[in-house]
Amino acid sequence: MFNGQIAVISGSAAGIGEGIALGLAQRGVDIVGLDIDTAGNRATAEAVRKLGRKALAIECDVGDAAQVKAAFGHALKTFGRIDILINNAGILRDVSFLKMPEESWDIIFAVHVKGAFCCTKAAWPIMREQQYGRIIMTSSAAGIYGNFGQTNYSAAKMALIGLGQTLALEGKKYNILANTIAPVADSRLTATVLPDDIRKKLRPEYVSPLVAYLCSDSCEETGGLFEVGAGSFFRVKWYRSEGCTMKLQDVTIERVAENFRKIVDMTNAKAMGSIQESTMSFMANL
Repeated sequence: MFNGQIAVISGSAAGIGEGIALGLAQRGVDIVGLDIDTAGNRATAEAVRKLGRKALAIECDVGDAAQVKAAFGHALKTFGRIDILINNAGILRDVSFLKMPEESWDIIFAVHVKGAFCCTKAAWPIMREQQYGRIIMTSSAAGIYGNFGQTNYSAAKMALIGLGQTLALEGKKYNILANTIAPVADSRLTATVLPDDIRKKLRPEYVSPLVAYLCSDSCEETGGLFEVGAGSFFRVKWYRSEGCTMKLQDVTIERVAENFRKIVDMTNAKAMGSIQESTMSFMANL
C-alpha cells in the first residue's frame, strides 16, 4: 500500500492528527507535521522517528498562505515529493448563535476552511505534476447534521465537504483522489464536551486505519464522505425524496401546501450521485 510516501498533516501535534501521523508511519510513510503547537508537533515527529520513519515538525499557521507556502517548500526540498495531504487542523469557539461574536466566526473559518484551502493550494500543483495525490478533508458530524452552539464550526465543516467533493472531480484525471472523514474521536476539541470515561474509549488511533486506506495507492475511492470512530465505519450520501413535479403554470403556494406531505416523504428516496443527476430532474420538467 505504501512505499516511502510523504504525508503532510496539519494539526499534527495531538489528537486525530497525531493518531493519523503514527498510523501512516507504521505503514511506511514519512511525515511532515504542521502545527502552531511547537512542542506537541516535535513530540509527534519524535514518535514517528521511533517507528523508523523520517519526520519534519514545522511550526505553521495554516490560515497564513505565506507560512504554508514556505512549509511546503521546505517539505519538498527535504523529501522531493508530497504524496498525501491530511487537512486536519481545527479549533473550537462554541457559543450559541445569538451570543456569537464576529471574531469567533472568522477564526473558525480561518483555521478550518482557509487552512484547508492554503494547504491544498500548495500541494495541488505538486500532485498534479507527479500525477499522484491523496487528499483528506476532516469534517465533522456537526457539519453533516448540525449541532447546538456550533453554527460557526458546523458551517465550516460543511464547507470542507463541498471542497473535498469538488477537488475529487477536478483531480481525478490527474490521479489525485480526495475524500472527507467525519471522525468521532477524543481530541482537544472534545475535551470540554465529552465525559472522561467516553473520551478514553474514543481513541484517535481508531480513525487512522480508514484514513490510511483512503491514502493508499490501492484505493480508488474519491469524493466520498465517511463517518468513522470507535471501530465503526460508515459511508454517508445525500438522499432526495421522490418529491412532486408540477406543470409550470400550476406552481403556486397553494399547490405546494397541498403536496407538501409528498414533497417531504422519504419512502422512495434516492441517492444523488452528482450535480448532473440532480439537475436532470429539473430539466426534465422543462
